[in-house]
Amino acid sequence: MTAPNANTLWARAIADELAAAGVETAIVAPGSRSTPLTLAVAAHDAITAHSVLDERSAAYLALGRARMTGHPTPVITTSGTATANLHPAVLEADASRVPLLVLTADRPPELRDGGANQTVDQTKLYGDAVRWFREPGLPEADDRALRSLRTTVARAVATTCRAPAGPVHLNLPFRKPLEPVTVPGEIPPDFTDTHPDAATGRNGPYVSIHEGDRTPRPGDSQRVATRIDAADRPLIVCGPQDPHEAPQSAILALADRIDAPIIADPLSQLRFAPGVADHAIVGHYDAFLPAATDTFAAPDLVLRFGASPTSKRLRRYLAARATDQILIDPAGDWREAEFTATDLLVGAPGPTVATLTDHVDDAGDPEWRRRWVDADDTARSMLESLPYFEGAILHSVVADAPAGATLAVSNSTPIRDLDRFGTPTPTPLTTIGNRGASGIDGVTSTALGAGTTTDDPLVAVLGDLAYYHDMNGLLAVDRCDVEATIVLINNDGGGIFHMLPIEDYDPPFTEHFRTPHGLDFEPSAMLYDLEYRHTTTLDGFRSAYRSSVGADGTQIIAVDTDADASHQTREEITERITTAIR
Repeated sequence: MTAPNANTLWARAIADELAAAGVETAIVAPGSRSTPLTLAVAAHDAITAHSVLDERSAAYLALGRARMTGHPTPVITTSGTATANLHPAVLEADASRVPLLVLTADRPPELRDGGANQTVDQTKLYGDAVRWFREPGLPEADDRALRSLRTTVARAVATTCRAPAGPVHLNLPFRKPLEPVTVPGEIPPDFTDTHPDAATGRNGPYVSIHEGDRTPRPGDSQRVATRIDAADRPLIVCGPQDPHEAPQSAILALADRIDAPIIADPLSQLRFAPGVADHAIVGHYDAFLPAATDTFAAPDLVLRFGASPTSKRLRRYLAARATDQILIDPAGDWREAEFTATDLLVGAPGPTVATLTDHVDDAGDPEWRRRWVDADDTARSMLESLPYFEGAILHSVVADAPAGATLAVSNSTPIRDLDRFGTPTPTPLTTIGNRGASGIDGVTSTALGAGTTTDDPLVAVLGDLAYYHDMNGLLAVDRCDVEATIVLINNDGGGIFHMLPIEDYDPPFTEHFRTPHGLDFEPSAMLYDLEYRHTTTLDGFRSAYRSSVGADGTQIIAVDTDADASHQTREEITERITTAIR
């Protein structure tokens, strides 16, 4: 490797090791101190570098890609407050186990703690939210230092993916000159010949890190299988799981073997999948659980996969059951906030479920499974003709989505409406949402980041406040060459708060919780040169949506709704479904 100075040598080594570890794309937020890193990834033949101007948007874009692929997309920033703008995405990556690699450029040590411009303490900036922090030191043409750097990059990429997956932070200080100008004497002329591994790396990764799946001890698997065999009314609950981590076929096979209904969260990757046609996939539980609580027998065993379910009703239903609940988790973390589970079986879900399936012999009561399926069918039939309200928008988004589409859904009301009104369908859809920290910031950027991984249609459903929070993210449509259908549900702010007791206290409810903004978002589409369609009817939305998902380019479909009326309609429909099932 021939480099004009140590900064360039260092940055090229980082880019080489990223590529060798399988990194194909990097998100770069422009800045001065990160110049060596930016030049290195932009020039690398195996890495596509996307330039995103806003650091918060850049981090969420990288998170969206990583959520889809299960492999980190590095985000690169300059020093100073730029690094703090990554923090929300780091928190989400930590809470939802997304492999995110954060590369922050920094000022050299002599400029720290002395009032130097654009200098903040970036050491362990993200605290315990990252799986690993490392500052390799200042660039130098030194054999051992470069070997350490290459090893550090390999370890960083591997650590983002190790159970539990999550963010890793490398802080990288650089002295000037930051540009690739020749610094006489900084790199010995024979350095590459004398230290080839350090200077140019090896054939492939400098360090190949081989991760094995955690598997339960045979005795533990056998004991759990014995308890499953003894259950007459087993229930499988699948919470949010990212596309790369959901063992769909294994869970379906186990459910069929033991006659268990599958409660499928909308982000579980099981509700909108071909298996719906042949298996007991239950999707409308959030609407009929009051009836199930009163009239169904309690499950005598619950197997749980993925993160905590979106539905509060489901979480409370499970908390109230005095029965064994077994969490299956690859990292051995505790993801059950009601603290009523009885067992934690540590193991990669796919192999663990396959082992359990091999060990179980006795099926459960088929009438138990049929009761859940019949209830779901009753709810499904009652949702075939919906009035115009927010839940009907999410119902239509699923019903009219093309096969293979990726559906990204915002927090607060949209994900809850998808949970209650998103009917299971055999049309394969990939669904994602930031349910780790459950913020409404960065949703647009997360969706567009996911869109960079596929040529299939991308649909993003956002509430108006989530859209407002991340309008900067729309710049990625052009800069990252992404096409999307963006559904903007505009109820003039804060519809989610109608579901909370504070609604009964007005004032201050309207001014400080519902927070009406009165904004017309059409100028935002003009700003980013996007198509904008506006509707106030369900037929109008379905027509615009069907047209958009089959068209080129990016369209924003703004749907005006009434938060008060939508809340009332949700409760009325739920009550009708509950009455019918009782």
